[in-house]
Amino acid sequence: MPTRTDLPQEFSFIHRHFSELAGPAALGLKDDAAVFMPPAGREMVIAADAMVENVHFLPDDPAETIGRKLLRCNLSDLAAMGARPEGWLLTLARRPGLDDAWFSAFCGGLKADQTHFGLSLLGGDTTSTQGPLVLSLTILGSVLPGQAIRRIGAQAGDGLWVTGTIGDGALGLRVLQGGLADPSGHLAERYRLPRPRVGLPLHGLASAAMDVSDGLVQDAGHLARENGLSVTIQASTVPLSEAARACGPEWLETCLTGGDDYEILFAVPPAREESLMRAGVLMTLSGPVPVTRIGQFHTSATGVQVLDENGAPMRFKKTGWSHL
Repeated sequence: MPTRTDLPQEFSFIHRHFSELAGPAALGLKDDAAVFMPPAGREMVIAADAMVENVHFLPDDPAETIGRKLLRCNLSDLAAMGARPEGWLLTLARRPGLDDAWFSAFCGGLKADQTHFGLSLLGGDTTSTQGPLVLSLTILGSVLPGQAIRRIGAQAGDGLWVTGTIGDGALGLRVLQGGLADPSGHLAERYRLPRPRVGLPLHGLASAAMDVSDGLVQDAGHLARENGLSVTIQASTVPLSEAARACGPEWLETCLTGGDDYEILFAVPPAREESLMRAGVLMTLSGPVPVTRIGQFHTSATGVQVLDENGAPMRFKKTGWSHL
């Protein structure tokens, strides 16, 4: 995108890097707001997530993957509610030292992913900071009326299911910090590029759902408490990738509590479980995804209990990531 020399510096920056991401509703990014028409007959689902350098990504992570991770983390929130993505807004606080080449790569990653997942930029804001790079994305999605899947709705006896594999993202961070080997590169890739399960057909199947971002144990506890239930997880059934298993059993706690999974955790009533067990997969926008039953909800107390292969309760130093 050529530089517009007739524009003030901020608007020239926006034109160079973000105009190609904007859809018709963004009005060419020339106004202070977009004009967005919700899809006919659908309810809007809106979510927002922020990422801070040195907290959610590393300073030497490729710019392309930082942009894609930002979008994908927000897409995961929509996927957990069974929503279809429609558009997004971006706010960034730019630190010194990030040049045009960095932002070209950053926006290149965003362009590739918004094309794949079927949405476009609506607008946002840019500013500067002397601190770390701060990125905040607000995403808009839609569902048919009454079909959004919430965290509330699970019943005692429902099975606890999860998509994909758990632990790769947390292990990938350890790899990038120099604390773990990753011969295949799989773990680092999973940390930098989550796989949002957009299009997961939850309506009519799941009674409750949420995405796993802060650690499987912690997020399963959130889901149980929101429903006034407890949940028991069998650690031996939690799906791990070959790369995660190769790290050894001493890394199991990291897998269960480390976060950065962006898989979907969902409750399924007993009457709907048999067909799901036979299939073992669900279709998403990106193709088939394996699903695994890892536990069950109960009426006793609230919270989560993880049992080892001998049926004994496991104890953890912490159950997941804390934002504060």
